[in-house]
Amino acid sequence: MACACTLGVVAGPAAAPSADQVQELIEQNRRLQEQVRTQQQTIDALTVKVGELQKTSERHDRELRGTAGADATAPALPRAASREHEVRIAAETGVAFFNTGSAGQFPKAEFRVDDPVITLESPVAKNVYFFGELKLQTRETNSENFALGELYVDFENVSGLWGQPGWLNLRAGRLNIPFGEEYLVRTPVANPLISHSLSDIWGVDEGVEFYGRVGPAQYVLAVQNGGESQLHDFNADKAVAGRVSWEPFRWLHVSGSALRTGRLATVADSLSEVWFANGFFRALGPASRTSTFWANLYQADARARWATGHVAVALGRGRFDDSDPLLDNSRRLRFGSVEVVQTIAGGLYGAARFSKISVPGGYPLAGWGSLGTFFFRPTLTDRLRRTSLGLGYRFGPPLVLKVEYTSESGRTTFGVKREDEDFFGTELGVKF
Repeated sequence: MACACTLGVVAGPAAAPSADQVQELIEQNRRLQEQVRTQQQTIDALTVKVGELQKTSERHDRELRGTAGADATAPALPRAASREHEVRIAAETGVAFFNTGSAGQFPKAEFRVDDPVITLESPVAKNVYFFGELKLQTRETNSENFALGELYVDFENVSGLWGQPGWLNLRAGRLNIPFGEEYLVRTPVANPLISHSLSDIWGVDEGVEFYGRVGPAQYVLAVQNGGESQLHDFNADKAVAGRVSWEPFRWLHVSGSALRTGRLATVADSLSEVWFANGFFRALGPASRTSTFWANLYQADARARWATGHVAVALGRGRFDDSDPLLDNSRRLRFGSVEVVQTIAGGLYGAARFSKISVPGGYPLAGWGSLGTFFFRPTLTDRLRRTSLGLGYRFGPPLVLKVEYTSESGRTTFGVKREDEDFFGTELGVKF
């Protein structure tokens, strides 16, 4: 009997849960469901935010690699935009130490803030964007005044209106001059070295720009004022610049560029908007008898990439002339550069660049030399060479530390050697 009673107790049904326990289980289930909903909302919000950041990154990558210029692998696709999107503000600068020989631009070994810039980007409507750039100071200026960089309205995927996405996009405002490819990577963070090539062709000018991708080729074409003044254009002849690029292989990017400054007024325009050899194009004849000047340039670029580095080659030709009726000031220009970058270990890399300019008859070529001597006066130079060697460490995409030594030499039209212009520098590039 005792055993039977024991078995009966063991085998009997479990006690039913109380009303309080049931209510607690219901409440726990409700809280879990609410937590799941909250987590899903967070995931959805993060997904949208990451999507926006990815779109912004892709947009700037296209600018850097050149769908709006040089080297993109995908066409600019239509993207939804809303005024609810936040305005995107970014900044980039270098904090640096520059030193040159006694005949160079920095003979007193100085600390500098290098190329600080603030950018603002915001959607306006579907596929319409505003972009503005304020240059707080440029390396090439002798003043601390702010300067306007790019400022434009971007109409993306215009060709999508007739069923050809990516074929045609349009920008209007103040724009980079789309010649060559070095200007796309000349900022403190993007540039693997501190210095640039000798030719270093770049500039910002008012006008309109068409860009896009047709089949395997990408193109950009700009019509701009041409002269240095931002307030007026003093000659109706416009500057035209363009580049066509493509990638025959995934590891190889090639492009060809052409540029004409148009005929610029010697007195009013004074200088071209195109930067060349650490100066501008300017008339050789005196203003009293020389009314206009102009230049036409051509360049081929190639870049081969591998997992840990790249080699880039640029070869250019050009012709300069002015309207001086007494002297033949026409000049043939030859310029080029070779750049090699190789990762050594982790974020550590080495970089080297050789560049040169040759101008029979001479032209104002400043390089690292004194602007007063070799550009404004000027002492004409017919040959200039630059060899740059550097080490860098990338702590991450927005932070890089660089050190560089550059040897520069040349010859004036009087046969005098240009010496004591070598450059040494260190720079910390920051972007956010």
